[in-house]
Amino acid sequence: MSFSEQELVRRESLQKLIDLGIDPYPAEEFIVSHTSTEVRERFCDETAEHFKKVSLAGRIMLKRIMGKASFVELQDANGRIQLYVRRDDICPEEDKTLYNTIFKKLLDLGDFIGVEGYVFFTKTGEVSLHVESLKVLSKSLKPLPIVREKDGETYDAFSNPEQRYRMRYVDLVVNPEVRQTFQKRAQIIQSLRDTMNDSGYLEVDTPVLQPVYGGAAARPFVTQHNTLNMDLYLRISNELYLKRLIVGGFEGVFEFSRNFRNEGMDRSHNPEFTAMELYVSYKDYDWMMTYTENMVEKVVKQVHGKTGITFGGQEIDFKTPWKRISMIDAIKEYAGLDISDMDEKEIFNQARAMGVDVDETMGKGKLIDEIFGDKVEHLLINPTFITDYPVEMSPLAKKHRSKEGLVERFEVICNGMEICNAYSELNDPVDQRQRFEDQLKLRDKGDDEAMVLDEDFLRAVEYGMPPTAGLGIGIDRLVMLITDSHSIQDVLLFPQMRPEKKILGEEEIEE
Repeated sequence: MSFSEQELVRRESLQKLIDLGIDPYPAEEFIVSHTSTEVRERFCDETAEHFKKVSLAGRIMLKRIMGKASFVELQDANGRIQLYVRRDDICPEEDKTLYNTIFKKLLDLGDFIGVEGYVFFTKTGEVSLHVESLKVLSKSLKPLPIVREKDGETYDAFSNPEQRYRMRYVDLVVNPEVRQTFQKRAQIIQSLRDTMNDSGYLEVDTPVLQPVYGGAAARPFVTQHNTLNMDLYLRISNELYLKRLIVGGFEGVFEFSRNFRNEGMDRSHNPEFTAMELYVSYKDYDWMMTYTENMVEKVVKQVHGKTGITFGGQEIDFKTPWKRISMIDAIKEYAGLDISDMDEKEIFNQARAMGVDVDETMGKGKLIDEIFGDKVEHLLINPTFITDYPVEMSPLAKKHRSKEGLVERFEVICNGMEICNAYSELNDPVDQRQRFEDQLKLRDKGDDEAMVLDEDFLRAVEYGMPPTAGLGIGIDRLVMLITDSHSIQDVLLFPQMRPEKKILGEEEIEE
């Protein structure tokens, strides 16, 4: 391996620590009494209880040597706090090696230390820790890209998106706002979970490896099970398994699932993503619309304290009730095209005339979906329920009770992105089999995202499934909106990346 000059210096420092009898990676526990935030909040002014002994641990992010005393900025999971380190305090005996050699020369930015001391206020009123003892906890061998500012210019900012996504461990250290995004993500998921738990619904787990993939229109990832000598598929959806549980007698089940779709990547798509799906017996899509808008409004209020958010400078309000409009009416209102009485060929010709990218493999439902996605979706800013989809688009949804050729389905579109999808679930096993067979015909025409026929699921529905409402929420997209993140990669800790390229002489190679 080849090392940079800084990496070589750090490895020399590592060896010098070992030669001095200092374990640079000690195994024993270091007791932390407070976080940096707790120290600042508890000892927030001169009248508060201070001169209190505390212990902290974290990374050295700044070190200013001033002879026999130094100032350090220590960063833990909550933030930063200033340390005051004086030679004679941490080295009360004649031997000053800990300060003069170890602290001043062998400890670098990014190293982990543990300190004990008492809280005090500097002359400028800053809450700080006067260090009385210091312990090396972990030596870093690579230098962090510490951001510096001088004369209004920023240096060494770790801002390249590809580097940030690929080395998230560095991104989290040097860009603290990134941690806030993922803290909010956890808060969003917990709020959704609390709402469904409070409703009495059961959280469950369903298989990731499936012998038959289904529940969505997507291409799967395939893998081989050696012992069984059979192909298995990474799930593209958990819908069909959750419906099996409704058949089995649960009246409300939900799951936060990692799903996998063998498709392209862009700002709103990642091959691996998180979805939440909920199924409730004896309900329909009208009921689910009200439940959904109330649940999401609650999430936004808990994270932001209000229903309004800003996304890319665009004001979005999640206050209920949300607008409800059918897909056909939305195309008519926003695109000026009335497709209500058109057949497949007419819709195809109209799509081509409007410049929509369609081809002969697409059925009527796919054509309508392409028109909607190209001409309407991006115009929907506030959360909007798009309802009553063509039956060809929704092989798992119940036929509309009063509108021929449509199903009882809705999607929530917000700022041009789909964040929710829901149905009055199809529970007629004869109709369901015919829908699957229609999907097979689309596959024969060349649609490799059409659904396959799942005999075991059909068998389950034949045992009887009660009227059911189902909902799926794209967690990553919801987090994008609520945290004002403009790429799905910003809300995934470890997004899928292309192979890392390295430079070898004049030639780029992929690992």
